[in-house]
Amino acid sequence: MTLEATSPGANYGSTASGSSFYAAMRILPHDQREAMFQIYSFCRQVDDIADSDGPRTERLAALQEWRNDIDALYQGNPPPRLKDYVGSVKTFGLKREDFLAIVDGMEMDVPQDIRAPDMATLDLYCDRVASAVGRLSVRVFGLPEEDGIQLAYHLGRALQLTNILRDIDEDAGLGRLYLPREALLHAGITSDDPNRVIAERALPKVCLPLTQRAKAHFEKSDEIMNRNKRRTVRAPRIMSKYYHSILDLLIARGFNAPRQPVRVSKVTRILILLRYAFI
Repeated sequence: MTLEATSPGANYGSTASGSSFYAAMRILPHDQREAMFQIYSFCRQVDDIADSDGPRTERLAALQEWRNDIDALYQGNPPPRLKDYVGSVKTFGLKREDFLAIVDGMEMDVPQDIRAPDMATLDLYCDRVASAVGRLSVRVFGLPEEDGIQLAYHLGRALQLTNILRDIDEDAGLGRLYLPREALLHAGITSDDPNRVIAERALPKVCLPLTQRAKAHFEKSDEIMNRNKRRTVRAPRIMSKYYHSILDLLIARGFNAPRQPVRVSKVTRILILLRYAFI
């Protein structure tokens, strides 16, 4: 599950405060909250590298440095920027492979901008930049192993598909197009030029099936959360309801140009918090 949804690509946002992530995480006990903000910080830093306008070779090298630092952390020699992570890794059993998967996901945008990936590549991208974050997060939240992995799988994909659908125009401005090639071809769109694709009249035929895919993942994640203790799933539930509200707004607005940005109202955000934060 992604941690925020205000910037392109993997969507970790420019600040934690004021975000849906911050609202969901501040309700956690101290140790859990600290671990989640460490995960957020890690995602934010590698996301900033991937989304920067620096030379691609330099960005690739910077991401490799993060891989090396993660390896050092798990070998018992944490670098300065990861010293605070030692306790969280031990306390919550955070997995090295999940941190590395996040870096791999960020790197998918670096050698060249993603443009109309096939569905398998898109799913891999969602797994790395969203569900891998979820696999770290559910360990912090304390979900049972199997349910935690399944929640990370479904909610991560639901959130990331919602991000992609919301940020079509913003991503195109960066030369990126995350809509799957199969869906574009099915709608009769043969170009992978982001600016041409977002102007296509057939774009809703591409987007609406993705909204249904996202809704199905939300439904599966709800099933998992419903069978777990409410206190354990407070934070992911808040994130889920917030993003589902975004998806509903996108569906109501439609995907024909011009597309006005959608925002969850302050009242809706407060109602979500009141319903799910205080248990």
